Amino acid sequence: MIKYTERLDLALRKSSRAFEQAGRYRKGTDIPYIMHPVAVMLLASNVTDDEDILIACLMHDILEDVDDEIYSEAEMLRDFGDRVVEIVKDVTKDESIKEWHKRSQAYLNHLRYEASEEAVIVAICDKIHNLLSTVMDYDSVGDEVWLRFRTKNAEDQKWWYRSVLEVAKERKIPTVLVTQLNNLINSLFEKNNF
Repeated sequence: MIKYTERLDLALRKSSRAFEQAGRYRKGTDIPYIMHPVAVMLLASNVTDDEDILIACLMHDILEDVDDEIYSEAEMLRDFGDRVVEIVKDVTKDESIKEWHKRSQAYLNHLRYEASEEAVIVAICDKIHNLLSTVMDYDSVGDEVWLRFRTKNAEDQKWWYRSVLEVAKERKIPTVLVTQLNNLINSLFEKNNF
């Protein structure tokens, strides 16, 4: 159960404002972006009550998707401390790698070999929510959903999520998260013969 604290409230406010000021919405929708970090936090709360991990869930896309002038790493450090910033940095893709497959593989390697266990929990919850959104969107718009992604095809997304699942298994992430990710992969890719 989540214990709602002033610090958690501050993280929700900072994240919400940052994504609103950045004009961010969920891919291909008019859904305010803050829904995603909140969902990631709720998923993580099923396996941990560690406040830093829950705050990192709310902040996990900030460094990757929000301009420093809106909310910076230094501000995150000031507001939430080293541990939260380290978890967020562990789940932030290296945007200097421009090619999608190489950037994705570098991210997977980082999760597999270098990221903290706490960061891997955040990353897996992030992927579960992304995949859940994709499953729901696929049910609504069909193959058009793949156009929302950089690679524009189901095969790359299947590779991506299967690779994330392997990392989750290797890092011994709580079984409930591994099972949920596996079931969503099967629901989207196997059910639709991808």
